[in-house]
Amino acid sequence: MDRKNRAVFTRYSGNPIITSNDLPYPANSVFNPGAVFFNNKTLLLMRVEDLRGFSHLTKAISEDGLTNWKIDPHPTLQPDPNYQEEQFGLEDPRIVFLEELGKYAITYVSFSRGGPVVSIALTEDFCNFERLGCIMPPEDKDASLFPRKVKGRYVLIHRPIIRGEAHVWISFSPDLKYWGDHRILIPVRPGWWDNHRVGLGPPPIETSEGWLILYHGVRITASGSLYRVGIVLLDLDDPTKIVYRSDRWVFGPEEELDFVGDVPGVTFPTGLLYDRHNDRLIMYYGAADKYIAVAMTSFSRIRDLMKEEATQL
Repeated sequence: MDRKNRAVFTRYSGNPIITSNDLPYPANSVFNPGAVFFNNKTLLLMRVEDLRGFSHLTKAISEDGLTNWKIDPHPTLQPDPNYQEEQFGLEDPRIVFLEELGKYAITYVSFSRGGPVVSIALTEDFCNFERLGCIMPPEDKDASLFPRKVKGRYVLIHRPIIRGEAHVWISFSPDLKYWGDHRILIPVRPGWWDNHRVGLGPPPIETSEGWLILYHGVRITASGSLYRVGIVLLDLDDPTKIVYRSDRWVFGPEEELDFVGDVPGVTFPTGLLYDRHNDRLIMYYGAADKYIAVAMTSFSRIRDLMKEEATQL
């Protein structure tokens, strides 16, 4: 099978779409953006690392989601000294529109003295934010809410580190504050491409087949860690049940862009938009922890992949 035929996601020819040179103020890098359709435009909330090594979040808006980005002249969401967990920065936002609240929920990593924790902020306009504070103890990251309640409860996917193990977990809450019913959802697979760590990519996307999850899997090699992307489908009514998990990775570091940066060998998706009318999935990812890039596929292609792997069993 040649490279073209095995490709699931196709990279945009204009990558990278945003670099630190595009920012209106000095910064080391810009990467790992949350993404959402907002006022008929594409909005990214980007992780920006400053020249001290601390991160904050900055907004960028584009008509086509690819070019002519209008970037806020100053950081959009900065660490707040009233929230001690944010003292070392804000990282890796995921964005969903919560139907029940009529607000956008931003799940992000607050870097506290005790390590990374999961925090939530709500907004209606991406200018004013209501912080709910941290909801999980350290060490925890790679988190997102589902865009709606399931059987009356909010649902969170996240990645705690427990006894050195790094699996994807799922948890439930009646009010976004108290969380329970915790369980492992996506475990690492010894010997596979995702054998060392796994973590959520973008927020879950509701499809006719189930909740679509992109996750990153890490394999440590002699020359460093490789961050690749896999697919999981969860049952719509019971998201603790995996309907499908791809055997293969569907995206990974292949281009020079993915290796020339602060952390070589990293493709780290945190934003995924589903253009249902055109059957198009648009994935925004951090390349080498340095730049923002984009790749695309269709949900039809993912269905084809599921069929291909089913015939190989």
